[in-house]
Amino acid sequence: MPDVRTPSPASVSRPSPGSPGLPGTAAAPARSFPDPGPAVPPTEADLLDFARRTAADAELVASLPLAPEDRTWLRLAGPGGSEAWLIGWPPGTGTGWHDHGGSHGAFVAAAGELTEQSLAARLPTEGWRTLELADDVDRERRLPAGQGRAFGPHHVHEVLNASTTRHAVSVHAYYPPLPLMRRYSRTGQVLRLEQVEQPEEWG
Repeated sequence: MPDVRTPSPASVSRPSPGSPGLPGTAAAPARSFPDPGPAVPPTEADLLDFARRTAADAELVASLPLAPEDRTWLRLAGPGGSEAWLIGWPPGTGTGWHDHGGSHGAFVAAAGELTEQSLAARLPTEGWRTLELADDVDRERRLPAGQGRAFGPHHVHEVLNASTTRHAVSVHAYYPPLPLMRRYSRTGQVLRLEQVEQPEEWG
């Protein structure tokens, strides 16, 4: 696995509102797409459909400024009040292990390829700092452009651009909008809760 750089929002000099652990720039206004229904909360399938349609918008994807070392982003208008982002990934960048605070979501690669490492186990959300994982809980997905996945409210993963030469771009959507994120470190099969981030920390 390559060295994964995960700069914090405070380390980025570009003036912009923050997103969950995704430093970058909001250089364009949010884009709107058809809403599945004003009174109907979007399902995982709705979020995945939105991410796929948005990832296929070549003009939007091309409008995202890309930086040589830091991830960049544009906030989007997601369906049904969801939180959505277009994210650029320089080679070797990643998220680190995290969850989504009980929100469900989806993401789709729009350019390049992303690798997702995830846990096929539901973790307790409270009352622990360190967990020993079973040997068979690890899952890996490679997601080239046009491919993605949806996930439920207890999903724990890390996402990275494993390429050493090529940027990747992806679309992410979450509902409800992320109430918090838990960040983890991992050594072998030991997962440790390191930080709980609140939305106000994202700027």
